[in-house]
Amino acid sequence: MRTHKIKLRLDEVKEFVSAATRCDFDIDISYNRFTVDAKSIVGVLGLDLNQVLTVSYNGYDPEFEKYIHRFALAG
Repeated sequence: MRTHKIKLRLDEVKEFVSAATRCDFDIDISYNRFTVDAKSIVGVLGLDLNQVLTVSYNGYDPEFEKYIHRFALAG
């Protein structure tokens, strides 16, 4: 299981969901105990974007990895 801590701004959500949708594996994004499908724009918009979010997935896509590292937090 790969996990990344990220921060998203409201204007980045559509692009993030689009990048997740291109992957052929499930991707979850969560904050506290709320977990949603990262391929659902409504689900992602329902999260508190002011908080650090956790992206979790089993799978590998080089383009998604490059994309997700743009938002990854150090640590």
